[in-house]
Amino acid sequence: MQYRDFGNTGVKVSLLGFGAMRLPEDEKDAIAVMRRAYDLGVNYFDTAPGYCDGRSEVYVGKALKGIRDKVYLSTKNPIRDASGDSFRKRLEDSLRTLDADYIDFYHMWGLNIQTFEEKIMAPNGPMDAAVRLREQGIIRHISFSFHDKPESLLRIIDSGRYETMLVQYNILDRANEQGIAHARSKGLGVAIMGPVGGGRLAAPSERIRAMIPGGAKTTAEMALRFVMSNPNVCTVLSGMDSTHQVEENAAVASSDAPLSDAERARVAEILAENERLCQLYCTGCKYCMPCPNEVNIPNIFELVNYYRVYGLEDYARERYAGIVKSGKGADQCVECGECEEKCPQKIQIMEQLKEAHEALCAE
Repeated sequence: MQYRDFGNTGVKVSLLGFGAMRLPEDEKDAIAVMRRAYDLGVNYFDTAPGYCDGRSEVYVGKALKGIRDKVYLSTKNPIRDASGDSFRKRLEDSLRTLDADYIDFYHMWGLNIQTFEEKIMAPNGPMDAAVRLREQGIIRHISFSFHDKPESLLRIIDSGRYETMLVQYNILDRANEQGIAHARSKGLGVAIMGPVGGGRLAAPSERIRAMIPGGAKTTAEMALRFVMSNPNVCTVLSGMDSTHQVEENAAVASSDAPLSDAERARVAEILAENERLCQLYCTGCKYCMPCPNEVNIPNIFELVNYYRVYGLEDYARERYAGIVKSGKGADQCVECGECEEKCPQKIQIMEQLKEAHEALCAE
């Protein structure tokens, strides 16, 4: 297992982290999966209230019994108000559920800039409470997870209030790449969620698998290798529900170089070309919406990009079947032309919808 400095925290974390959001339902199975990860060198375990219908913190707490001083525990606080007292109460609830005395990396969950400025930084609010709790040793490090625009991420980093962050980053979504580099330059530890794109990159794609000479064994392996090869990334969280997944992912994280400099340069070139092709088709601006017949145009075109550009054919067809079932498929287009009048790209949307339906419904 490879280990990296977690920013300026003084901690070294395993390159593969355990994201406990997709644990097996059975408690014994869940504990076995996490203990196997520990045996293979994983020392960072991330959970949250509500994961696995509330079971995650319970299972994680039990899995870490006896090894608590050898691993780092991360959980999250859903910021619902500007009250420091409420923040502390939610922390105490997690401590009881985890049967733990302290949290190593405590995340203010799902931050956006509005929540940060209006709630977290309020007088006697969550940040003031977090600082006091850190002084008491109940929180070891103040962290945040992020769901907002990239420019907002830079502002939160520059506040100087946090020691580590958790953000999404993968082959299909590199919007936070600049923020990740900026965070490391400021001494923050960087943890990554969604390395396989919420399951999109678990689907087979020969095109993605073959991005490097010789190829990766699976699309998911290629996805992990891409994220892990970024030198500004400290740990990559994977939601693993079997020992087989743990062993496969640990093998990737144990490689001295997930991607060589030459391989990473080649992948960057391919991704740049893929983005160019995607934007020729649709930039995702959503100016075409709303459709009077409720056709989900941006989502359909996004799936076509996955299908045509990234080769994620099975994934795209499966998701499109759900859109058709909901009555918002391309087959519902009545060719009123409203969308084409609003499209800044001047895309022939009505014709492309017909092509999308034909491609994504093909056997």
